[in-house]
Amino acid sequence: MAARTALFVIDIQNELAVNDDTRIPHAERIRNSGEKILQAARTVIDSYREKAATSPFIIVFVQHEDSCLVVGSKPWELVFKPRPNVEQEILISKKTSDTFESNPDLALRLRTLNIEKIVAFGLQSEYCVEATCKGALEAGFNVTLLTGAHSTYDTSEKTALDIENEVEERLLSLGAQIASWEKLSFA
Repeated sequence: MAARTALFVIDIQNELAVNDDTRIPHAERIRNSGEKILQAARTVIDSYREKAATSPFIIVFVQHEDSCLVVGSKPWELVFKPRPNVEQEILISKKTSDTFESNPDLALRLRTLNIEKIVAFGLQSEYCVEATCKGALEAGFNVTLLTGAHSTYDTSEKTALDIENEVEERLLSLGAQIASWEKLSFA
């Protein structure tokens, strides 16, 4: 079986991406880019499903849970959800920033699916996105972070855009690739 890619959709949940009182400043950009990324990935997945062939991609929806993101609550709900009965779309819950740390068997599970590369986007850049990318690198996966498709909150010292750039620089220095989501090809 040929090497495959897992598209990680990290913590795009109502609390961070939809709720008027708590969403990040660039929530609309993340929702719009996420919608287009998922549409392209699903088009490829569906074309392989129609042929009963193995798709070169799977989609991993990551959902954080903690004291603010309580399981079953409206803030905890995902903006983008896996489609029912589509085995190439899986849901992974986590309780720490690093999806791999929260799910010690995840790397092995992905390897059994012949996943070699992780392409990631989502929320928040300096927390769950960066930690999950680092976890994937440490587990031996090739990692690409999609610039323009991850973000966070402004702080008193830095804008969200500054933080996005810093995260990209740190991950690049660790061996990740950075690519524009608009140039992402699922062909």
